[in-house]
Amino acid sequence: MARGRKQKDPFVCPRCGTRVTEPVKTWTLVSPFPDKKGRITVTIMGSFKCPNCGYTWRAVIKKIKTEAAPPAEEGGGEPREGEVIEIDLDDLDKLE
Repeated sequence: MARGRKQKDPFVCPRCGTRVTEPVKTWTLVSPFPDKKGRITVTIMGSFKCPNCGYTWRAVIKKIKTEAAPPAEEGGGEPREGEVIEIDLDDLDKLE
């Protein structure tokens, strides 16, 4: 659920209410930190100019959340391949 201000249509001029067909310029912002579920937010921003009154504004066009990364391999999943070496600590004391 959205908090704070009610989300407005980014394609409508905030000054005169004229609907703009497309933004003059678009760019993306990538969040530097993931959310609680490990997803990264990508925000698509746009710069608009009203053809009626000439007012320019910036607005969020869309927000996209990427899928969470797979969890790190901690004891689960497939066993790792390779030679297992077992060392008895008592044997190390005898060598000294």
